Amino acid sequence: MDKNDIADLLEEKHQDLFTWLENQPDENWENGPKDKWSTSQHIQHLVNSLQLLNNALSYPRFILKYKFGTCNREPRDYKTVAKKYQEKLLANQERAKKFNKDLYKPTLKEKERLLTRFQIQQKKLQYKTRKISDKNLDTLVIPHPLMGKMTVREIIMWTAHHTEHHLETLQKFY
Repeated sequence: MDKNDIADLLEEKHQDLFTWLENQPDENWENGPKDKWSTSQHIQHLVNSLQLLNNALSYPRFILKYKFGTCNREPRDYKTVAKKYQEKLLANQERAKKFNKDLYKPTLKEKERLLTRFQIQQKKLQYKTRKISDKNLDTLVIPHPLMGKMTVREIIMWTAHHTEHHLETLQKFY
């Protein structure tokens, strides 16, 4: 997938989520279904994820290369990345629960600030996606806690799918 297409996909997936959020009652922000995350926790998780990726992409390329190496396989397309993520989630449900069990629960008072941070982080990622070279997108790798090392292109595509995954989860429970 071309980097401009990826940036557009990020915009689309995030816009879908923002549109859904605008139509939700305030009480859903803090109160989630039994043993499930609240809406605020889903957003906090997505902001944390975006911020970590944006921070990693802020490092000089040679540091990423030195620290994590380069890709030694064919790059995966969007559908393959999304499918592999769903498989890993199913196979590692307990690990994923443990990884996310102590996630902070933002209050309604923090909603506007958190949504602003979310908007800023996703716009930053779109900008960085459009600016990074195709060579770096396909050769540099970054570790993902569940998926292992992924190329920068793959992890950015994963971010679009990750947003869609959380929107689908929210729609299912609300």
